[in-house]
This record gives sequence, structure tokens and C-alpha cells, in this order.
Amino acid sequence: MANSAQARKRARQAQKARAHNASLRSRLRTAIKAVRKAIATGDKAAAQGVYRTSTSTIDCIADKKIIHKNKAARHKSRLSAAIKAMAA
Repeated sequence: MANSAQARKRARQAQKARAHNASLRSRLRTAIKAVRKAIATGDKAAAQGVYRTSTSTIDCIADKKIIHKNKAARHKSRLSAAIKAMAA
């Protein structure tokens, strides 16, 4: 347990940052699920639209270093490939 005032403050700040990062990770997962759901429906145009909005969310979260930029690129690449593999 934190004893000094400085350590108590850092513990409070860490708790707040952790909650914020958790909400951003949740937003990331939701964006990815939305694209996968759109792909599952079979509508390529709708899937591309959802992918476009999700891409900005994924990039935003990678810029804030919540996830690594390579992980963001991997997610975007796999989602894009899944959309391209859909029947036109």
C-alpha cells in the first residue's frame, strides 16, 4: 500500500489511466466485432463502410499506444482481406 502522499497520488492516477485504457481497448474490440458482423451478413458494400469507420478507431487507439502499431496493422490487414474475399 502507498504510504507517501506522492505514492498515493500516483496510485490514483494509475487507476484512472487504467480505466481509460480499458475503455479504449473495449472500443477497439467493438469496432473489430462490428466489421466481422458486417462480413458475416454478406453485404460487401456495408462491410466496407463499417471497415472504413473502424480503421480510424483502430489507428486512433494505436496512436495512443494502447496497442502496438503492428497489432493495429495486422487487424486492419486481416479484416481487409476478409472483405476482399467476399463475393461481389
